[in-house]
Amino acid sequence: MTPSPAQPTDLKKSPLHERHLALGAKFAEFGGWEMPLEYSGVVAEHTAVRTSVGVFDVSHLGKATVKGPGAAAYVNACLTNDLGKIAPGQAQYTLCCNERGGVVDDLIAYLHADGDVFLIPNAANTAEVVRLLQADAPDGVEVTNVHDDYAILAVQGANSDEVVSAIGLPIGHDYMAFATADFGGTPVVVCRTGYTGERGYELVVPNAAAVPVFDALLKAGEQYGIVPAGLGARDTLRTEMGYPLHGQDISPDITPVQARSGWAVGWKKEHFWGDAALRAEKEQGPVRILRGLRAAGRGIPRPHMTVLDQSGATLGEVTSGTFSPTLKKGVALALLDAAVKEGDQVTVDIRGRQEIFDVVKPPFVTVHVR
Repeated sequence: MTPSPAQPTDLKKSPLHERHLALGAKFAEFGGWEMPLEYSGVVAEHTAVRTSVGVFDVSHLGKATVKGPGAAAYVNACLTNDLGKIAPGQAQYTLCCNERGGVVDDLIAYLHADGDVFLIPNAANTAEVVRLLQADAPDGVEVTNVHDDYAILAVQGANSDEVVSAIGLPIGHDYMAFATADFGGTPVVVCRTGYTGERGYELVVPNAAAVPVFDALLKAGEQYGIVPAGLGARDTLRTEMGYPLHGQDISPDITPVQARSGWAVGWKKEHFWGDAALRAEKEQGPVRILRGLRAAGRGIPRPHMTVLDQSGATLGEVTSGTFSPTLKKGVALALLDAAVKEGDQVTVDIRGRQEIFDVVKPPFVTVHVR
């Protein structure tokens, strides 16, 4: 879902909203929340994350708990990835699919214990994910929506270790691993995750501690040129990495097989939601596939623009597209006919002008996430 200008309605607000106002943030609506779109400018914030460090407030992301005997086994029987492949203290990217194999949501599962799983869905989909899990939950397993109880701060960039450690939180654990630490008497979960392609951490913070943690991060990061970064830079950063955004690159009508997210599916598991449809599609091959597009010229692609072959026949459409501040050219994800291969050239209809793009495999930039 692309952020849109925030409207003065009943949008939810982050516990850090007053801090964002003081920092001069421009706001946008995102999943029913009024969140910072940018502060100093998208390109400046994007560049800070790629070269030094930035901090994002992503408190709009959902939070839910699944607790009780067999909680992890229950989650594993519902969501696509194999939770049995990780141990307590590790997190996993996974998908919640419908019976057609479409993606209801993508989310991160934090495995605290066999009877304790913490889920981070997308903002707009949290209620539906919780509803689905509650509907099928066995006796003794309780699924609770705690969306409004926690803030989430993402510290991303080459200097993220220095900033996080400076405020007394743990660093250096493996990618997709987490640790719980004390901050002023409040437990904070620190996970080696992010949505930018840079080394970084995501902090799950009870609301009461959100402001003190945010203030401490900004102060500790002053010597590294830390900047608060908004959802605009988050979108350009994740697009450069080829990371999918729900509602655009994956959706209830776009399957993980089509989106090349089959690595997040536990194909050897006995069952998960949508497994029959996904196994059938994997066996016969998808009719469309999510590909990367990199501009050969100066064209800047945007979602829903039509992708054509050299003869003018329609091949599909752009799902995510932007100007890459790192490459200084347009990049996109596009859902295309399966016959299109990496190395091909296609054109994108940009307001009636046919711009040439190379079909490539994301990421578009070098990965530093580990």
